[in-house]
Amino acid sequence: MEKVVGVGGVFFRARDPQGLARWYEEHLGITGGEAIWSQAAGPTVFAPFKADSDYFPADKQWMMNFRVGDLDALLAQLRAAGIDAETRAEWDDPQVGRFARIHDPEGNPIELWEPAAGP
Repeated sequence: MEKVVGVGGVFFRARDPQGLARWYEEHLGITGGEAIWSQAAGPTVFAPFKADSDYFPADKQWMMNFRVGDLDALLAQLRAAGIDAETRAEWDDPQVGRFARIHDPEGNPIELWEPAAGP
């Protein structure tokens, strides 16, 4: 059976598309528009949630999850830039990894994930 081999793009509406693209590039290193963002290979989770899930805000239909190499270093950078980040011990799992949450300037939730070290 033929299947998809990866995420080819993420498209969503924004009040200020250019400003939001700059924010993602400046704070998370994600390029957009004319530039193509080349990602490191790794796991991608595709998981629809129940409509009444409280895993992310009920008024949002989606939440991006980005893999990171060093969660603590990225959180320090974000906080130094005045971006609030939330961590909770119950989100972390030694088998899966560590997690944090931020929001972009338009209020979209973003989950940051440092995968657990492999065996």
